[in-house]
Amino acid sequence: MFSFCKMQGTGNDFVLIDCEQNEFSYSLPVLAEYLCNRHYGVGADGIILMDKSDVADFKMRIFNQDGTEAQMCGNGIRCFAKYAFEKKKTEKEEFTVETLAGVKQVKLELENQKVVAVKVNMGSPVLDFLQYIIEIEQKQYQIYPISMGNPHAVCFVKDVDKIEIEKIGPILENYKYFPEKTNVEFVEIQDKSHMKVRVWERGVGQTNSCGTGACASAMIAIHEKFTQKDVMISLKGGKLEVEYDPKTNEIFLKGPAEMVFEGKIEMM
Repeated sequence: MFSFCKMQGTGNDFVLIDCEQNEFSYSLPVLAEYLCNRHYGVGADGIILMDKSDVADFKMRIFNQDGTEAQMCGNGIRCFAKYAFEKKKTEKEEFTVETLAGVKQVKLELENQKVVAVKVNMGSPVLDFLQYIIEIEQKQYQIYPISMGNPHAVCFVKDVDKIEIEKIGPILENYKYFPEKTNVEFVEIQDKSHMKVRVWERGVGQTNSCGTGACASAMIAIHEKFTQKDVMISLKGGKLEVEYDPKTNEIFLKGPAEMVFEGKIEMM
């Protein structure tokens, strides 16, 4: 039996496990599939493991619903940061987190010593400066590949609500251009400072939100001059703020994180 926290950031939900408090020898991919199952487990888009780091204040590992390990998660790291501060793992309001996509810096916004928002330096995006035209059922989709430490494919559409995401999302996720599969974002530009995004997440399916996906979408929109460098992004699960600093080529993500409940579970 081990303890866990259920957390969410704009509707992207996670089971967070503190490795200092728990000892277990389960296969992590199997553990992720079991815990994320919404009928037989806790139910989540992924699991997050908190551990010690030799290069940062903390180390974060994240596994998707299907057991695959993700390099980075913008919503997950905000939940991670809130847990670290409110569970008194640190007294710092700014600290670093080791991820598979590198060391990330987080900055907390507090009210009465409670974390109400987290701003994350997501690092430098990697643009391929390529565009793919992919035809699905006689309709063409213009795809912009970009990496935020994990792969993304951004597609601009007139109306995201009319996209058949359950049909198109898996095709793009597994398309031959993306050997490691990819996260897919369908983006509707509303004006120079607002976008609406729907997400098909690699290894998960449609999710309420994706932090790295929000950053990827904003970066392509900024590069193509569809928007200004500070953008508010509306997702199914809420709103996220993205800022781009062209001087340093760094992108910043800001949004909420919430504790849902704490519990203990025994693996069967």
